[in-house]
Amino acid sequence: MAQPLVGLAPADLVGIVTARGEAAFRARQLYQSIYRGRATRLDQIRGLPAALRRALQPEFEIGLPAIDREFRSADGTRRYLLRLADGKTIETVVMPEPGRDTICISTQAGCPVDCRFCFTALLGLERNLTAGEIVGQVLVAGGENGLLEKDGRLNVVMMGMGEPLLNLPNVVQAARLMTDPGGLGLSPRRITLSTSGITPKIAELGREPARPRLAVSLNASTEAAREELMPITRKYKLGELLDACRAYPLRPWEKLSFEYVLLGGVNDSDQDARRVVRLLADLKCMVNLIAFNPGPGIDYRTPGPGRVLAFQTILRRSFPCFIRKPRGRDIFAACGQLKRTTDQGSRETSSPSASPASTA
Repeated sequence: MAQPLVGLAPADLVGIVTARGEAAFRARQLYQSIYRGRATRLDQIRGLPAALRRALQPEFEIGLPAIDREFRSADGTRRYLLRLADGKTIETVVMPEPGRDTICISTQAGCPVDCRFCFTALLGLERNLTAGEIVGQVLVAGGENGLLEKDGRLNVVMMGMGEPLLNLPNVVQAARLMTDPGGLGLSPRRITLSTSGITPKIAELGREPARPRLAVSLNASTEAAREELMPITRKYKLGELLDACRAYPLRPWEKLSFEYVLLGGVNDSDQDARRVVRLLADLKCMVNLIAFNPGPGIDYRTPGPGRVLAFQTILRRSFPCFIRKPRGRDIFAACGQLKRTTDQGSRETSSPSASPASTA
């Protein structure tokens, strides 16, 4: 199997081209052709000498994920089922909006974090994604929708399948490629990583210069309730998580984000809201509220709009709090719904090609 070039660092590409008798600057041409030129095949890179292209082709390929299926929502959201080189599949979601667009990407095939309210948890973990498979989702989904040429309006959120901090080396490498001016050239302000709270890895992420913004899934106001909803937190305790958040090295422009999925009658009371205020009182943060997105096999209900607003009202007295607008529910593309569904959704199409919205 040919080795993918997408995901490799510039220094790796230098080694590849110089080993074939070419000058090191050819590596920069190759790198820019992948990320700036949107090349999907080596024979498309006309700036490289034909002899180098021929030398590379037996061993290497660009290596982007292939679009297996595309699902289109009535609200404009698109959910892509992407097939990887080994046949594994993942999901990527594109959410266009006036003034900005968001691509929600996966970091693992499946997920090992058994959150009770999440469809992806039903899959379990199949494997980590490579850096190329992570950044490749942005190249494929962004290219399909013409988003990579819109300077300053593209957001990338690592909120799809998987727990990013359990695949940190590949996530960090993908972030470097996305933020490199010679790569995708995105601002770190426009990339967000969402974690269930893998406490030891939060400090490790904080030491990375090209790190994304950090969002933490809270989802409960007490230790016991959080352990019930998110069993992995029995290992990573709430108090330790909040300590790690307090120690996290925020940049001058940065706030921590906390994600809170509201489950009707479970974690959405006024008392829960007041406890959340106390938990986060000494943190520079904001909170995104997500009303549960339902589906078969998950035994929770969505709270009514009045209950969501009442919860928000209490939190907003202490820090910024937003209600995440659901996108793509009709095609199982909304937060917590990704389960590689192929028999649901509107206007299914096929393709031959190889922050989510919120309200104050």
